[in-house]
Amino acid sequence: MTSKQRIAILATHGFEQSELLDPRDTLRKAGYPVDVVSPESGRIRGWKGKDWGDAVEVDVALADASPDDYAALVLPGGVINPDLLRAEPAAVEFIRAFDRARKPLAAICHGPWLLVEAGAAKGRQMTSYRSIRTDVENAGARWKDAEVVVDGHVITSRKPDDLPAFGQAVLDALGG
Repeated sequence: MTSKQRIAILATHGFEQSELLDPRDTLRKAGYPVDVVSPESGRIRGWKGKDWGDAVEVDVALADASPDDYAALVLPGGVINPDLLRAEPAAVEFIRAFDRARKPLAAICHGPWLLVEAGAAKGRQMTSYRSIRTDVENAGARWKDAEVVVDGHVITSRKPDDLPAFGQAVLDALGG
């Protein structure tokens, strides 16, 4: 793998634990180096079920991350994580850079909120967790109730139950 094959996962406190760990582990198992990128430093804490979950190490501070260093971006959901990130101008711009470059941009569950905020939803077919369907549609996307929806370089998925298909769709977008 070349350095261009490095993958970023953008997250902060409150990420849905399985939605960060499963794609990270799937990509690493397939040989891709993966960095957790965050506006925070040190460790960020996940959300699991109805309470705080485990923490993961932040590999690269968002302030030090360049989209040019990554082949793809994964956006885990959870309610807290994307809500905090969409209020961070640097996070939104990081996402926009992947969209402009047409690099694989993958979001699951509530993660599509970030695609909405970054202007990457308009005109696309997407899925998401059902509670943000109206937000996705109001942003100009055509919402579809499906395990995974791929529209060009944008990959969306509904919920943690869909993680195996989501991980495979990201791998497919990377060429295996």
